[in-house]
Amino acid sequence: MATSTSAATTDLVDRSARHEAPIVLTTEPPRPLRFFDQFAMWANLGISLFGPLTGALIAATTGSVWLGIAAIVVGCSIGAALLGTSAVFGATTGAPAMVSLRGLLGRRGSVAPTILNIGQNIGWATMEIIVIATAAAAILGDAWRWPFVILAGAAATAMAVRPLGSVRLLRKVMVWLVLIASVVLFAQVLLQPRQPIPQDAVLGFWPAVDLAVAGVISFAPLAADYSRHSQTRKAAFWGSSLGYGLAAIAYYSLGVFAVAHLGATDVIAALVALPAGAVALAILLTDEVDEAFANVYSTTMSIQNLFGTLDRRIVAVVVGVIATLLAGFLDFSQYQSFLFLIGSVFVPLFAVAAADFLLVSGQRWDVSASSRLRWVPVVAWAGGFVAYQMIYPGTVPLWSDFWLGLDAAIGFTPPTWLGSSVAAILVAGVLMVVLGRFARRTGSG
Repeated sequence: MATSTSAATTDLVDRSARHEAPIVLTTEPPRPLRFFDQFAMWANLGISLFGPLTGALIAATTGSVWLGIAAIVVGCSIGAALLGTSAVFGATTGAPAMVSLRGLLGRRGSVAPTILNIGQNIGWATMEIIVIATAAAAILGDAWRWPFVILAGAAATAMAVRPLGSVRLLRKVMVWLVLIASVVLFAQVLLQPRQPIPQDAVLGFWPAVDLAVAGVISFAPLAADYSRHSQTRKAAFWGSSLGYGLAAIAYYSLGVFAVAHLGATDVIAALVALPAGAVALAILLTDEVDEAFANVYSTTMSIQNLFGTLDRRIVAVVVGVIATLLAGFLDFSQYQSFLFLIGSVFVPLFAVAAADFLLVSGQRWDVSASSRLRWVPVVAWAGGFVAYQMIYPGTVPLWSDFWLGLDAAIGFTPPTWLGSSVAAILVAGVLMVVLGRFARRTGSG
């Protein structure tokens, strides 16, 4: 009897290990995720309280409901295409996102985006915990802010310790609850009378597209961390691009409608004030933890690109504690600048990666620890980054002044018909294809 019980327990542990993410980088990942698993996970990630916040920024940037919606559809479609392609990297190589980039930049070259991704993921995890605590305080009172900071940080960290189990939970439970909450919020917002949108912060259509692209593309450096567990590349591409793209379009649009129908400057407070708004937001607050979890987990995956033998569970706990502490002391004041800065780095990087993977390298990347540094992708990435900054450098003091001064020095006037994200994608992609094919023909890259 004892032997039988022991054998059953051992078998249960073995089956659990086979269906959970590896502890260290060198272990082959299991591949249990089908299309709907990934679609549900990415839809949950796209359904976020950051969506209405970003949508409100887009409404202010365009000064128009329909221009705002158009910018959202264009920007989210561009971002979703790059996100889906980034997911294919993981499904093909079986490697996490930053390890996959070894195939593009080499082992040494992948260190730079890895460090940037660690920084942005900790930043996003912190921001997600902040938005959860802020919304909870709006519903329950200011005294609840810190308790929800701690609760959200702890929950996100626990999910990051068991990521594939968390994906299964999102598919089975949360996707249906948040769908109901979303319908309630949309109906209540659209039933309110229209109000004029303020025109004092209007920048135009393409800067709004850039905001939408940046919001979606911020998840491209995470995609392969999950799609490495996908059963097929097709499921990885369509699950991520459709799931996140459609959800982002819906929730960014909710922010535009909130500005137009509620006259909201504080979108969360305005949604809470709606009939049953607090109940719907409470459901979304629970779901918001998955965004924080994704960022905590992907931080651990990025760290494993640098230190492959570290136990990811221990790293996740450390990262979760750091993000939770930061969330207790920071606010949203630089959110828009944060989005633009993320976009300027990762939009051209993943345009280069997509161009190389699909059109230059024949979908064959060396992601081993001995992969060599490739200079052509570095040059193409730099070219896309410069193109982004020259068209729209954001509003960070000194940084934006430098790029505006450079524009003036060379007599360059950014065209009003071209956004910085689109320009960065075109410049980076074309440079990668032209220089990459030339390097292959000459044997120099």
